[in-house]
Amino acid sequence: MSVETVDTLVVGGGQAGVAMSEHLSKCGVPHLVLERGRIAERWRSQRWDSLVANGPAWHDRFPGMEFPVTGPDGFPPKEEVADYFVAYAKQINAPIRCGVEVKLVQRNVGRPGFRVETSDGVIEANSVVAATGPFQVPVIPPLVPADSGIRQIHSSAYRNPAQLPKGAVLVVGAGSSGVQIADELQRSGRRVYLSVGAHDRPPRAYRGRDFCWWLGVLGKWDLETPGPGTEHVTIAVSGARGGETIDFRRLAAQGLTLVGMTKTYRDGVMSFAPDLAKNIARGDANLMSLLDEADAYVARNGLDLPEEPAARRIDPDPDCVTNPILNLDLAEAGVATIIWATGFAVDYSWLKVDAFDEKGRPRHQRGVSVEPGIYFLGLPWQSRRGSSFIWGVWHDAKHVADRISTQRKYLAYHAAAKREPVDA
Repeated sequence: MSVETVDTLVVGGGQAGVAMSEHLSKCGVPHLVLERGRIAERWRSQRWDSLVANGPAWHDRFPGMEFPVTGPDGFPPKEEVADYFVAYAKQINAPIRCGVEVKLVQRNVGRPGFRVETSDGVIEANSVVAATGPFQVPVIPPLVPADSGIRQIHSSAYRNPAQLPKGAVLVVGAGSSGVQIADELQRSGRRVYLSVGAHDRPPRAYRGRDFCWWLGVLGKWDLETPGPGTEHVTIAVSGARGGETIDFRRLAAQGLTLVGMTKTYRDGVMSFAPDLAKNIARGDANLMSLLDEADAYVARNGLDLPEEPAARRIDPDPDCVTNPILNLDLAEAGVATIIWATGFAVDYSWLKVDAFDEKGRPRHQRGVSVEPGIYFLGLPWQSRRGSSFIWGVWHDAKHVADRISTQRKYLAYHAAAKREPVDA
């Protein structure tokens, strides 16, 4: 079997892989990108039908291209986002090979580089970039048995209300995905229960500026990475219907039933923590804190932005908050489906190198692994709060490409340098 050789191999052809390819090309680094599906596959096949980007088009893009259909302040639908990355890859002439899955990466023994086994053969590479992103393995807590008679799916498998059997739905998780799916189901006429944990609840827009703009000017996108295991923050924000601030009280007024964090399941009964009011209050505090900082920024810089006192209005708590359901008999409530909007885990089982901690998390500094020659891209908080967002990935890719380019120069010197010892 012939073995293909490449200087740098990038695994993953989503937004991270495309960004990595652009910056490697700018650095003059020969490379190949492998994608097991299509470019930006997860945007097409692992998102619900009505999904739009959570950030406006002027913000959630790469610097080198505008969205062709959605205007700067709009929220592009998922198909347009996927098409955007296909077009971007074509524009930069990215060497992406689709339909090829990476099975195994191992360091060579007795010589530099890595052996990469793929579904299409073997590749030898000096460097490997894992650009598979954070959304790899759907996480479903092992609470409800598979034979419970209730259909259970992860939010990544949800497409539309017609996909689900008749009956009420319990959505577990009130981040961006969970709250948008619950809202869509309730608007379709379903009875919906939404399990709400701790979360941040930024305003969609305030004083004429999107929250993405506010996080930028207030320096929050560049917050330093917190300690391992504390990076995740559930954010409830939506670009649906032109973008709107998530208000759990409004959702309850529309007919959606809020419950606390999901805790246990036994004999057909789901139990919830008595923390709903606390979680709602935490989200309110996060909202007010950002509004306060925004107002201070406006005053400090003398900006002519209209005041928006209505943004601070907090409606009274609905009955489901003041008298929360702690135990729900799913059969009596008519719940036929549970949608677990409970996030994802990473899976680097194919990457057999010493680059992970005891919990399987990459050990790295801004994407540069502790294992020489291995790099990561697209991780949450890789270098800053914005790292896993479209624009943040692009900036992180530049740093990783620069490090790869520098390392290549060291290796090139070694290959060209004389081997004889220098006489004193």
